[in-house]
Amino acid sequence: MKCQKCNKPATFHITELTGGTPEELHLCEDHARQYLTQSGEEPAAASTMAAALAQQMAQQLLGQTAEELAKLDRQACPVCGVTFYDFRSQGRLGCPHDYTCFEAQLQPLILNIHGETKHKGKRPRRGARDAQQRTQLIRLRREMKEAVAREDYERASELRDEIRRIEGANR
Repeated sequence: MKCQKCNKPATFHITELTGGTPEELHLCEDHARQYLTQSGEEPAAASTMAAALAQQMAQQLLGQTAEELAKLDRQACPVCGVTFYDFRSQGRLGCPHDYTCFEAQLQPLILNIHGETKHKGKRPRRGARDAQQRTQLIRLRREMKEAVAREDYERASELRDEIRRIEGANR
């Protein structure tokens, strides 16, 4: 399928609800970027779709005071350590727990993008247990790095042993 504005291949397919009727747009990357940043000036950070998403999130946060935004930017996921600022600047989350940690800020964005906030559809039969273990390993490794940075080597060795125990059980 070709872009509706030029003859390049359409790599972005956007469906917008306008007055209750869906309107489909098929655009190349250049025109999709232009469409998503219609505010006139394209910031340098909007070179990827993730950055365009982050820009949209930043526009939603403009109503907050600088102090509230700075406090929100420092909020971090206790599992993977990703801060809300990281998400705003990169457009990516670090782990599934980020959806819980940043729920209040992500709900309007997800609703705007998908039109729903609840998953409807199939889910993998396997993998849920593995995902929990991977998340736990990420958290333990982060805690171990922090313990080494604090020079709490006893705690770091306990965490190392716990990581090895979990990894050994998976083999």
